[in-house]
Amino acid sequence: MKFFMPDPLTFLLALMIDLLIGEYPNAIHPVVWMGKLVKYFDKDAKSNAVRFIYGTMLLILNVAIWASVGISIMFIPGLIGILTQALLLKSTFSIRGLYAHVKRCRVEDDEKMRHSVSMIVSRDTSKLDRWHLISAALESLSENTSDSITAPLFYYTLFGLPGALVYRVVNTMDAMIGYHTQKFEWFGKAAARTDDALNFIPSRLTATFFALFSPKKAFRSIFKYGPIKINGTYPMSAFSGILGVKFEKHGVYEFEGREPEIEDLDRGLRIYAFSVLIIISVFFLLTVAR
Repeated sequence: MKFFMPDPLTFLLALMIDLLIGEYPNAIHPVVWMGKLVKYFDKDAKSNAVRFIYGTMLLILNVAIWASVGISIMFIPGLIGILTQALLLKSTFSIRGLYAHVKRCRVEDDEKMRHSVSMIVSRDTSKLDRWHLISAALESLSENTSDSITAPLFYYTLFGLPGALVYRVVNTMDAMIGYHTQKFEWFGKAAARTDDALNFIPSRLTATFFALFSPKKAFRSIFKYGPIKINGTYPMSAFSGILGVKFEKHGVYEFEGREPEIEDLDRGLRIYAFSVLIIISVFFLLTVAR
């Protein structure tokens, strides 16, 4: 069906918008509006069963809304339709934004670094020493290459604009409520498990794209540490292996290597930039082929 077909011109326009403009203001950013519905439904419930039902209904509703938006926009004809599709597609991925967020962590002052890192990771950075802060920034860069770039473009290639929007809805909900806490364990379970399923292939694709820069080191690390988490540790382990540095999140994982230094952020950003170029090229060619 044409509603689920990717378009090369839309793809290129969305990339141009991202690279030239970056992120939209919060007031008009579709991802922010995806999150508003989550906050509206985020109510205390008496039982785990009710929490699970609320969370599942919310996931279905949010997916249905944004899939419908994606399909509806496909009815807009001509260049206006292509531009509208591109503007919405851009909201599902973030190339320039991810680079900028990690680049801000490249500072000598530990307190400034701590603040910048806290903006891109969910862990408490208040007591992290310098190398753990650098590790956290590199971990975020590698994992979010999958979540913020590979996955949305993968689903755009397969299912067009509705596919990219549905992925972004699920991933946004997982980021908001997909936690093992008393409040979210059951409310966010449907979103978290769906996000796991949707990221299964993109996370491994991202690790493979990274591995092109040093296959032996990357795959040795991937085979050893990738399975620790269902998805996130695949791109992270590849990145760690290529850089030869230690990644550590207390109580969750520890990848062997030397303690990362500030210069490793520069190296990581260079690998990221070249990897994104490969990712874009591959998915653009697949879009053209379709």
